[in-house]
Order: sequence, then C-alpha cells, then structure tokens
Amino acid sequence: MTATLLFGGLAALLLISVPIGIALGVASLLVLLYSNALPVEYITQTLITAVDSFPIMAVPFFILAAEIMGKGGISNRLFNLANTLVGHRTGGFAMATIVTCMFFAAISGSGPATVAAIGGIMIPSMVKMGYDKRFATGLVVAAGSIGVLIPPSIPMVIYGIVGSASVGELFIAGILPGSLVAVGLMVYAYFYSKKMGYKGTGEKFTPQRFLKSLGEAKWALLIPIIIIGGIYGGIFTPTEAAAVAVIYALVVGFFLYKELKLKDLPKIFADSALTTATVLIIIGAATVFGRILTIEQIPSQVANFLLSISENPIVIIMLISLLLLIVGCFMDTLAAIIILTPILLPIVADIGYDPVHFGVIMVANLAIGFITPPLGVNLFVGSGISGLSIESLSKAVIPFFIVMIFTLMLIIFIPQFSLMFLE
Repeated sequence: MTATLLFGGLAALLLISVPIGIALGVASLLVLLYSNALPVEYITQTLITAVDSFPIMAVPFFILAAEIMGKGGISNRLFNLANTLVGHRTGGFAMATIVTCMFFAAISGSGPATVAAIGGIMIPSMVKMGYDKRFATGLVVAAGSIGVLIPPSIPMVIYGIVGSASVGELFIAGILPGSLVAVGLMVYAYFYSKKMGYKGTGEKFTPQRFLKSLGEAKWALLIPIIIIGGIYGGIFTPTEAAAVAVIYALVVGFFLYKELKLKDLPKIFADSALTTATVLIIIGAATVFGRILTIEQIPSQVANFLLSISENPIVIIMLISLLLLIVGCFMDTLAAIIILTPILLPIVADIGYDPVHFGVIMVANLAIGFITPPLGVNLFVGSGISGLSIESLSKAVIPFFIVMIFTLMLIIFIPQFSLMFLE
C-alpha cells in the first residue's frame, strides 16, 4: 500500500503539471503521514543534508560557468570552427551545427543550455540556408542532448555521488559515447541532406581557414581539457574543477574574447541562481523519495521482480533500459538518477556490469528523455526558439530518436566505448 501511495501520488501530481521537485516532496509527505514510520521533520532534515555536500557544490559552479560561457562569445567561435571542418560538404551546415553542439556540450554540460545557446543562432541560420525549419529544430534539439554525456556533465556528477563512482572516470567514460551519438546524428543529417538537396556552404576546406578558426576558438576548446586533465591528473577535484571553470570563463569572456560586460553579470548570476535553486530542490526532494523507497525495501522488491523474469544479463539490461526510457519521458534526469541508481546499480553489478559503464548507460538512456514528450525539456526550448508547436516538433525528432536508440545499443553492448580510456 505504501508503494502504491508513493508512486500513485507522484504520478497524479505529475499529471496535473506539478513541478517535479514539489511532486516528489508532496508524495513523500503523503507516505510519511500515512505510515507514521518517520516524523514529518525528516523531510526538512533530508532536504538540507542532501545538498550539504562538497561534491554537490560542483553543480552550481558548472551551471554558472555554462551561463557565463553562453554569453561570452564562445558559441559563434565554436560554430566557425565546426563550419570550417565540415561546412563545405553536402548538408555541411547541419553537420556543423551538430559538431558545434558537441563542442558546446563539452563546455556547458547541459542539454537545454546547449539547445538555447546554439539553437538561437543556428535554427534561423539553417532556415535562411534553405533547410526545413522542422528538420533544423529537430536536429538542434537532438544534438543538444549530447550535453549530458560529454564532460563536464551534471548528471554524471550526481550519479557519481549516489553510486559511489569516480566522477573523473565517469567524465572520461562519457567522451566516446557522446561522440558516437554525434557521429550517428551527422550520418543521418548527411543522407537526409543529400536526399533533400541541401548543399554545403561552397567554401572549400583549407589549412589556412582551419588554423584561423582554430586560433579564434582555442580558448573555448581549452576548457574541457583543463577540467578533465585537472581531475584525471589529480590536480583538483570535480568541485574544484567547476570553480576553476567559472574563473576561466570569466577571464575568457572579459579579457580574451572581450564580449562579456559588467552589465551582463547581474542577469547571469540571477539566471544561474534560479537554475541552481530548481536543481537543488529536485536533488533534495528526490533524496527524500529515494530514502523512503529504501526504508520500504522497494529496491530489493524491484530486483527480485526483474530476476524472476529472467537471469539472462542481456534480457535484464534491456528491461532496465526500457524502464529508463519510459522514466525519462516523465521525470527529470537528476531525480531519476537519484531515485533509480540505488535500485538498479546492485542488479547490474550482479550481472557483471561495471558501475562506470552503467553510469554512462543510465545517462545515455535518460538523455533521450530530453527529446521525448511529455517532459522533453529540449523540445520546449527548441519550440520557444523556432515557434513550432510541441506536437510538430515531437514528430520531427522521430528519426533522430531512432538514431539515438541505435547508438544506445552500441553503448550498452560494446563496453569499450565507455571503458577504453580507463583500462
């Protein structure tokens, strides 16, 4: 009865569009009032203790760094570099957009931030180049989901904390899978563009153009190298890396690219504070929800249920992936990681999956939720930029969804994509 009340209450609240953080908290409160297993004050205590953590401090710093970078002239320089590399090919503008999203993802670590920063520039530009608006918007919306795979990734940080895995190793493990998704999207964009007759920019690739655009973008490209190199080299922790990213972004924006102004800072701080508050509420409420699940022994019940269906590792991991894909349609990525990691990690450990590899699988599954309704955060951001309805955009992303499912299967069944640089 407790499990029914917990999940039923959450489902009912989400159906009436209650924000996920509030819905998780209210559902947990209903269970505590019903069962009397714990005092109501437990919710307040957990909301505070859940975010009172040194590793969690990486989250607001990475959010702030992403906001600064988005306003500091980085997006245009990244696109110029990508356009130099692939813009001359058939569908080159589309492929350059995907490469730009991949570059920006490696800086911001956020799917919606990538769509907002790149989509605002590229969707109108692609339409002017003759691309269909639905295709252009769907492309950016799908490519933006790479942001949670390529480091620095906020979901990877949360998984590392909840699953007791190395955040540095998770960052390294996400590089190839994120690149694989980008390549898959580029292959589809090429063949679709060839079918529709979308030509390249007409400007041939030359070493001189490449070196010039690389020189302009070098300060932006150094950011992920500093973060990953610093963490993996033992110079600083992920939290310290996030703080370094903020300082570096300020230096690049103010003194190197000189596109960031003092008058921009109040809005940057306000936007990042609003995003941070939303994220921390979700983390705190999801932690309360997850602890109630543990107290009610629901994780062991789920494990027993899955193992009762089959003991075949392939069947189990496919069932888990299906569960994550469904959850990603309805639940915020961070909340899903906090709630489901304690349930699923012991199961996949028993069938031989490396915790770091499973972290990549989990984030890759939930990343697809960015483009699937009804939650689909990237869909809403893309809709706001392009003016397309959510219904129309949801249909436009179906081919990209199929490509991402295919790359997900490769990530699941070829562990080397995730673990190559860790062996």
